[in-house]
Amino acid sequence: MPTDALGQALLLTARNAIGKRFGRAASPVGTLAELAEPGATFVTLTQRGQLRGCIGSLEAQRPLAIDVAENAIAAAFRDPRFPPLEEDELSCTRVEVSLLTPAEPFPVASEADALSRLRPGIDGLILSYGRRRATFLPQVWESLPEARQFVAQLKLKAGLPADFWHAQIALARYGARKWKET
Repeated sequence: MPTDALGQALLLTARNAIGKRFGRAASPVGTLAELAEPGATFVTLTQRGQLRGCIGSLEAQRPLAIDVAENAIAAAFRDPRFPPLEEDELSCTRVEVSLLTPAEPFPVASEADALSRLRPGIDGLILSYGRRRATFLPQVWESLPEARQFVAQLKLKAGLPADFWHAQIALARYGARKWKET
């Protein structure tokens, strides 16, 4: 299966799901076996290069096509950081879909150990502590290229102080393939 065909199908599926909420006709996606297989995705929406919504799944629990469609709708209309997308914004909104690999536990002895072993630009990271949990996709390294800054901002996203560390912090890392509308 060519990567570009899968990416095109995922981008169309996401855009179709959002457009349907405004009564727009769907573009044909085509039939790809991978769309019926379980998949975990994040859908990121941007406008003029600025984040407009991002929602996703960390674990593959439903067919890929359904996961992308549901995450696209959630990113457009239910991201708590932004008001729901308006129809007149649709033409200036760019869709990006990230297909995640399964997360693997990333045991570390300390924060310094984590910082030294993270792979900038490659690793997506999930941080869990008690009931708090947050993730950054691998592409977040583009705006936070230093490991210390990346982890500090992830802790803030989880509702923890940037300088907090505890032996019970659990980390997991994953990779992602991504496609973005031009």
